[in-house]
Amino acid sequence: MSVLVGLIVMLGMLVVVPAGLRLVDGPQPATLRLLRRAWPLLAAPGAVSLWLPRSPLAAALAGVYALATLALALHAPARLALTRKPAPAEIAVLTALATPSVAGLALVAERAGYELFGFELDILALTVPHFHFAGFTAALVAGLVCRTAEGRATRFAAVSVPLGTLLVLLGYFVDDWAELAGALVLTAGMWAVALTTWRELRATAPDPVTRALLGVSAAVLVATMLLALSWALGEATGLPHPSLTWMAATHGLGNALGFALCSLLAWRRLRPAPAGSHPAEGRPTPTPVPRPATATATAPTPTTLATSPATAHRTELPA
Repeated sequence: MSVLVGLIVMLGMLVVVPAGLRLVDGPQPATLRLLRRAWPLLAAPGAVSLWLPRSPLAAALAGVYALATLALALHAPARLALTRKPAPAEIAVLTALATPSVAGLALVAERAGYELFGFELDILALTVPHFHFAGFTAALVAGLVCRTAEGRATRFAAVSVPLGTLLVLLGYFVDDWAELAGALVLTAGMWAVALTTWRELRATAPDPVTRALLGVSAAVLVATMLLALSWALGEATGLPHPSLTWMAATHGLGNALGFALCSLLAWRRLRPAPAGSHPAEGRPTPTPVPRPATATATAPTPTTLATSPATAHRTELPA
């Protein structure tokens, strides 16, 4: 399982996060643009640390990546100060900026062999991919969907995905029932994303490849979140549920490849071509497109986000 988790985490560090950051548009400080360009360089030491024995050296390399995630998280309050009353889509992008820092902290502790807050090392290892995919990518995609297909379902998704992620995190420190509640909220939001992606975005995508990527991401998301619910329910009630290895090979791998990678590839293809000039990025500043009245309506032009205890051992798997 450690090899599989390591590969999934590397995908999140080196591919998913930098690809997702390129989809975050709008007024941005120069420091965020610089961080985005330097991300692969900053993530490389963290990726190397995954394949070293737990040691001070591995922890130090992981610390470089953790500092990058912390720097990214610090841009969330800066954006919030600019928006003051953020729309649902902006709540989602703020969450996307903040959640990799949880993964970075867990990675440092796990590579150092330190059971942070009493969590076992295997759980810390699984927390790292969770907050790359169920944290960063899920929130970012929920925000993108909300900005493109306006409506109650997408606004619900853009709020419930960040809320569910927060509740799952709090559930680590409370009990299994609290984590189950977070998993329910997160699943409801992600299924809203999947439904909108399948019925509206996929149906109106401009080419077969984009339609296929969106279709795969929506279908996989339904299955992987059902697995997350089965795990959380089993942990809370004692009912039979998948093992950690099975969850990594199904829920984890499915979310990484089927949902996150396919979604970001699709949104990269949907992003408007540089025609105008964004003052900061050389990109056009898109206008939100209303939800189409029917599935056969003219294809919308997708847009990017404009602002868009030391305790006993804990064994919860991130939902």
